Amino acid sequence: MHTKKINSRIVPLNKARIRDSFWSGYIDLVRDVVVPYQWEALNDRVPGAERSYAVSNFKIAAGDAQGEYGGMVFQDSDVAKWLEAVGYLLQTEPDPELERTADEMIDVIARAQHPDGYLNTYFTLKEPGKRWSNLAECHELYCAGHMIEAAVAYYEATGKRKILDVVCKFADYICTVFGNELGQISGYDGHQEIELALIKLYRATGNEKYLKQSEYFLNQRGTEPHFYAQEFEARGKDVHYPHLDIVGDLSYSQAHKPIREQDTAEGHAVRLVYMLTAMADLAAESGDERLLEACRTLWDNIVSKRMYITGGIGSMAEGESFTADYDLPNDTAYAETCASIGLIFFAHRMLQIEPNGKYADVLEKALYNTVVSGISKDGKQFFYVNPLEVYPHVCGKNHIYDHVKPHRQGWFGCACCPPNLARLLASLGQYIYGVDERTIYTHLYIGGETDIQLDGDHVGLKMDSRYVEEGKVQIGVSMGSPAVFTLALRIPEWSDGALISVNGVPLAEHERIVQDGYVRITTAWQSGDIVDIAFRMPVRRMKGHPSIRHTASKVAIQRGPFIYCLEEVDNGANLHEIVLPASSEFSVSSEPGLLGGLPVIKAGALRISASEWDEDELYRDMKKGAWQETQTTATFIPYFAWANREGGEMAVWVKDR
Repeated sequence: MHTKKINSRIVPLNKARIRDSFWSGYIDLVRDVVVPYQWEALNDRVPGAERSYAVSNFKIAAGDAQGEYGGMVFQDSDVAKWLEAVGYLLQTEPDPELERTADEMIDVIARAQHPDGYLNTYFTLKEPGKRWSNLAECHELYCAGHMIEAAVAYYEATGKRKILDVVCKFADYICTVFGNELGQISGYDGHQEIELALIKLYRATGNEKYLKQSEYFLNQRGTEPHFYAQEFEARGKDVHYPHLDIVGDLSYSQAHKPIREQDTAEGHAVRLVYMLTAMADLAAESGDERLLEACRTLWDNIVSKRMYITGGIGSMAEGESFTADYDLPNDTAYAETCASIGLIFFAHRMLQIEPNGKYADVLEKALYNTVVSGISKDGKQFFYVNPLEVYPHVCGKNHIYDHVKPHRQGWFGCACCPPNLARLLASLGQYIYGVDERTIYTHLYIGGETDIQLDGDHVGLKMDSRYVEEGKVQIGVSMGSPAVFTLALRIPEWSDGALISVNGVPLAEHERIVQDGYVRITTAWQSGDIVDIAFRMPVRRMKGHPSIRHTASKVAIQRGPFIYCLEEVDNGANLHEIVLPASSEFSVSSEPGLLGGLPVIKAGALRISASEWDEDELYRDMKKGAWQETQTTATFIPYFAWANREGGEMAVWVKDR
């Protein structure tokens, strides 16, 4: 079944300028620290960091240097994501020196391209002659997709066609290689990415061939006979990752069923949400209602049964994967930073199709918690994994925690997360608003200015936001002449209500038209109009679903978009001894010397421990002695900010009484 093509759109990044008490610091950090630091890391110039080899590989493939290929099979993608972040930064602010550096890298990339359009340094340098022989494992189309995304972002920023021409030539070649015609490969990549990238390329160029190729890859996935098995036999049963059974474990890469038949979140979390992002894009372009329904079904399974309270997804280290409904362990959580970034991509695409607050709520949850947890306050250290409980004394000793790090790292040999963070934060301005005919949606309350065109009417919006601190937002309207349109204000799920006024006059109940989580205000707006919003911002005691064994008899604390946690530096060791009685009262304060003035929550609590317990007595009969309770004050900080001070324990979920 097909419906009409979706017409909603985002606000172009060059029309959105962020000026926000919370987010401006991150945008500046990406521009001033993260992108320059990552360029040094990609060039292997950061002392003590794992070598990247990424730039070196391109230079060798281009004939500019001598040497051998180094790094992972998908190392090209790190350069592409860095270049994409540069493109977004240049869309918001000119930087001639950064642009010059990017142009020089683009020249190298162009020289590394084969005459037929093929571009991949691993197969150029390490396994020449074996291109397209191991799509299940070796990320050729994944790397191609990231380069396409980078090219589109850079072209939109600068108008320079060189990198766009490179990827168009590559995409044209891909379109000749893959398909069901005689001599073509009837297959698809093991790690989804090319699908969403080709749709971006279609939108940038208008060439429908790219849209059709994306549709082909999506429709081919999961069909029988299984492509991976055929490919495996054809290459003599060689494997690239002996520890993973990618050929046999079809659910790992979501190849176990055709995409429209999948109804539970399975396998590698990043692959799934990248695939869903492409599915949503294709549904928006084609009006394919069955495809859209599959997106809704998988969305519901993720957010209602397989997502952490922080917006993290993928609970198992093995395969960086989903497991089963309600299987959400805290101390062994994987919750890869890239997976939450991919969840944001998916949520944003669904918002464009059907503006509904439930998508923006999850987008916000992942953004304010797991995503910014992935980067240190100085912009030079990163988390790949985002657990909800850490006991450093067993890290390195109990190997089920080998993936858990009590400190962020400077770089990774598998460095997908740092440049992914950079490209998301650099493009954050396009996530704030959405436009659908005569309606402007405010999805996120991030301060700044934007310019929006509504069928010929020019609308300027200036948002002053104290959203994370106080739940207060003010939106000012500027226009050349009065015009009727709808301003749709999202009421976040964490708020139990909001006071909204227009030009100082509170909205009456009959004026508060609420639809799908948005208060819709339709009026003849004119320049100088002011909308004030004050969200009620209670401290919330959150409980997990009864089927989540790992959160039974525990609570998590939330205020505004932030999930909170305990850290040893504030509360002492043995966080498992802390109990939060139902009668506890919360106080919220901002301490300038603590984490830059972030809101901190304090609560009366109990610490329960046993007295006079002999060190050599591992277990005891409770008749021998009772547990003792002492009064204490528990200090909670926003989860994303943990591990920015002294090392130690951390816990999101706390015992409840």
